[in-house]
Amino acid sequence: MAGLAVLTLLAWGYMATMATQMSDARAGMLVPTWSVSDFFFAFGMWSVMMMGMMLPSASPMVLTFAGICRQRNTGAPVMHTALFVSGYLLVWVGYSAGAALLQGAFHMAALLTPMGASTSPLLAGGLLVIAGVFQWTPLKDACLTGCRTPMGFLMAEWRPGQRGAFLMGLRHGWNCALCCWATMALMFVLGVMNLLWMAALTAFCLIEKIAPAGDRVGRASGALLVGWGGWLIASGML
Repeated sequence: MAGLAVLTLLAWGYMATMATQMSDARAGMLVPTWSVSDFFFAFGMWSVMMMGMMLPSASPMVLTFAGICRQRNTGAPVMHTALFVSGYLLVWVGYSAGAALLQGAFHMAALLTPMGASTSPLLAGGLLVIAGVFQWTPLKDACLTGCRTPMGFLMAEWRPGQRGAFLMGLRHGWNCALCCWATMALMFVLGVMNLLWMAALTAFCLIEKIAPAGDRVGRASGALLVGWGGWLIASGML
């Protein structure tokens, strides 16, 4: 728990520092340039951001895994847990690469502000509608169930050894990414560097995965997201 807390706090501290620096340095830029160095900067930023946003909601799974390792006397349970977390985060690093490429495309098309917020109500509305509709799909239900039932997931996916721990982390990361990819893409709506928006989406994922009625909250949010997105699309077409 302490390790997860430290990683999460470091990620949020980094993002707070980056948000302040970006606000000071780029607030006056209307159309930012985009180069290879910009991609790697965005890639690193997204990677740290995903760590800070997703580790809190993944903590029940990580702690359950660590408990099983101790009960089974697997040897070096801390190492096994570290490998599990590494596999989990590796999937989100891959997601971050895709998000950075998408951010670059949006920037080159002048669809984002320098702080990463949408300048187009059609883009923002489309992302909201997609995320809202996805909340009602069978794929979302299946992946969310895996995230909400750590013991059931681990019993079904258990593999022995350190390699097995890493592979289980990869499997859980993939399940989690399929569950939350659309929600994380909503960072483009109000700003990739908007800390309040980041905190709101983090809290939503935490409630969805941990709260007793989290699955129902997720489905209800789908209607709100579709309504919000539809309103933005309609306003953009007027």
